[in-house]
Amino acid sequence: MTSLVASGVAAVLLALSLAACLYTLFAAVQVRRLDLRPRTIAEPAPSVSILKPLYSAEPGLYENLASLCAQDYPGIVQIVLGIRSPDDPACAIVERLIADVPGHDLRLVFTAGVSDAVNDKVANLAGIAVHASYDTLIISDSDIAVDRHYVATTLAELDQPGVGAVTWLYRGTPLEGVWSRLARMAIDHHFLPGVLVGRALGLAHPSFGSTIALTRATLTRIGGFEAFGGHLADDYAIGDAVRALGLRVAIPPGVVVHACTERSLRELVHHELRWARTVRAVDPAGFAGSLLTHPLPLALLAACATGFTALAWSVLVFAALCRLLLQRQVDHTLGVRRDSWWLAPVRDVLSFVIYIGSFFVRVVRWRGRAYQVRADGTLAPMRETRA
Repeated sequence: MTSLVASGVAAVLLALSLAACLYTLFAAVQVRRLDLRPRTIAEPAPSVSILKPLYSAEPGLYENLASLCAQDYPGIVQIVLGIRSPDDPACAIVERLIADVPGHDLRLVFTAGVSDAVNDKVANLAGIAVHASYDTLIISDSDIAVDRHYVATTLAELDQPGVGAVTWLYRGTPLEGVWSRLARMAIDHHFLPGVLVGRALGLAHPSFGSTIALTRATLTRIGGFEAFGGHLADDYAIGDAVRALGLRVAIPPGVVVHACTERSLRELVHHELRWARTVRAVDPAGFAGSLLTHPLPLALLAACATGFTALAWSVLVFAALCRLLLQRQVDHTLGVRRDSWWLAPVRDVLSFVIYIGSFFVRVVRWRGRAYQVRADGTLAPMRETRA
């Protein structure tokens, strides 16, 4: 009986491995089709307020913010940088940037006390929005850098019929060390292909913190930022609310750049567990299906279950080749040269461990605070859970 069970488990693992290999090949095709050409916007271009919630002096922050000051855009661009406290070390970076780019409309505001939202980022955004001068808004996380076509391409997409919001795909760039390189590989070789496959199959309806652009009128219709103050995935919830109005969340051609700043294994694991737990909260069925994004770990398990038979070895080699093909295609499409190919098996196994671990995580750490994630994806501060 035990032998039959073991054989059954091995057969299931082999089947899952092969299915995951097919997924990986399909993902490579979708990455190859990715359009990276910028769009232009016709005159007159609307004036726009860019809202940037900041926390701490994270590595690369100056460069990320400076990229917004180099836009090839014919309209007026206001950049409102929100910080919760004057004691935050991000203040010094913002003040340096304001001094370095005179003539740009950059405004530093402090937002403590404006909102009591549980989600600190949303509370910050609610305070920033008060200072936005224009009715077209672009919200972007602090760890995102953009090219000079970013604002024009975003607003050209927002101007399309039936579009209520715009979000952007993103790739990673490591700032320092092996841990940030592993973080970059998770974004480029797992996250990005997964989103493209989900969109191609009509299963994914993303909205990312990399960018959410919408009008003030649309934001008011969905309840303003305060309506999302209790959500872990506030970006996804905003996109979902826009779609509930019968409007689309569009994704323009191209990608923006997410700075990977992880300096230790602990930091990397905490970040990715929060990320995985977020995805599981907003799309549990899709997250369960993402098991098929892990062909190499599945093939390793199948090989162990079968005693490393010839068939299992063949599947394992095939899985490794499929993953290598996808990784090379991603790097080619994005136009980046990578020298960390030797980390690929480590990254694949770590991603699988994170995936499994996310099913056991109820507490996430974000921006210096710990939260419990409720079953509906909303947040409870840890002090509330101990009451």
